Amino acid sequence: MPRIKALDPETTTGKSKDLFNAIQGKLGMVPNMMRTMGNSPAVLNGYLALSGALGEGKLGAKLGELIAITVANANSCAYCNAAHSFIGEKLVHIDANAIADARAGKSDNEKTAAALDFARVVVEKRGMVSDADLDAVRNAGYDDAGIAEIVAHVGLNILTNYFNNTALTVVDFPEAGLIEAAAI
Repeated sequence: MPRIKALDPETTTGKSKDLFNAIQGKLGMVPNMMRTMGNSPAVLNGYLALSGALGEGKLGAKLGELIAITVANANSCAYCNAAHSFIGEKLVHIDANAIADARAGKSDNEKTAAALDFARVVVEKRGMVSDADLDAVRNAGYDDAGIAEIVAHVGLNILTNYFNNTALTVVDFPEAGLIEAAAI
């Protein structure tokens, strides 16, 4: 049972209603996480702004979704794991094996694997990464901008993971099993 209510987009007013209308226009629905974030227009607007900005970044949608899946599993967030598994497969066209690997922070692609490993290290060390951690991601081909975006994706996903874990947001995407061994 949710601990923070999800607002009804039909009866919501004010800034949250405006944000819901924009989300509905873009996605064709207002997912429960966003409906729940709508209790605070500042939270929903902040989430949407950072998500939108990262969508224009150099890492691309596929790597962004894989990072989201890795971080969701590290933080045991069933909502984000389900949402990003669905989005990754259906909207970004990531194959099912790559999605399954990302749940454990893995990839067959060396450069992607380095990014996912670095994302897990950022989560595990709460950002207190070592020079060796940075060297590893740099040696895989990421420059300072790429590293900054990986950290920002981790931060955005920690926000959503913690939000959903706190709220017990009802999952409105097809269920996707969390990888228990990936939890940090």
